[in-house]
Amino acid sequence: VQLQAFGGGLVQAGDSLNLSCAVSGRTFSSYTMGWFRQAPGKERDFVAAISWGGGLRYYADSVKGRFTISRDNAKNTVYLQMNSLKPEDTALYYCAASRSVSRSASTYDYWGQGTQVTVSS
Repeated sequence: VQLQAFGGGLVQAGDSLNLSCAVSGRTFSSYTMGWFRQAPGKERDFVAAISWGGGLRYYADSVKGRFTISRDNAKNTVYLQMNSLKPEDTALYYCAASRSVSRSASTYDYWGQGTQVTVSS
């Protein structure tokens, strides 16, 4: 399974971005997909996760109500719609795949290369 994230960029506070993660492999629909982020000098933090069928979605408290995770199993793609962006959302964003529904990075088996999101004040 290979993952590639797209859609990062430099935006102003209050703007929106939509990240995409394209996944190769025929078993995409069997994986929970997650988004994590890592700011310089900080640990990698959970952002959002969606179960294989899309019925379960989890968010970090810091993004709840602003970010929406979704997936299109026909396109092997997971999305992260980010609205009302804040400077503290600045980080390298990673998509990841897991066999279990989890917020813990240690349970994710496959990772993309990351896409940079920078939010200016």
